[in-house]
Amino acid sequence: MSAVDDMAKRATIVAAARSWIDTPYQHQASLKGIGTDCLGLLRGVWREVVGNEPQLIAPYGPGWAELTGGERLLEAAMKHLVLRERSTGIEPGVVILFRWRAGFPAKHCAIASTATRFIHAQDGAGVAEIAMHPQWQRRIAGVFDFPMRREP
Repeated sequence: MSAVDDMAKRATIVAAARSWIDTPYQHQASLKGIGTDCLGLLRGVWREVVGNEPQLIAPYGPGWAELTGGERLLEAAMKHLVLRERSTGIEPGVVILFRWRAGFPAKHCAIASTATRFIHAQDGAGVAEIAMHPQWQRRIAGVFDFPMRREP
């Protein structure tokens, strides 16, 4: 992919994510303007920029990561997204996974809008674009690119 194509793809991803801003938080939902959680935001942007979702998402409770153990979110990201080396930094359009505390599984995801800001859905706040403060940087569990658009 040329640098121009890469920049255009990243701009498309960021525009898609920003179109979800102000969508209320709704656990397990993925409906722009109606309700979404962090995974639902990622799924909605995927549908817009990549195509059909790659797998069905089973119902999950708020404590799913703690109850199941393992790294279900990180494993799914490794399967469906393109892993980036952390040393390449945060670019617009990348998917960022977070863990709330060291030793806990990753359970939150967001989409970078710039090198220092990201878009995410958080309980009590809905979808918003916020700064990547140091407390967020410390919690990064992985950084990924969306794959290329799939043919219908």
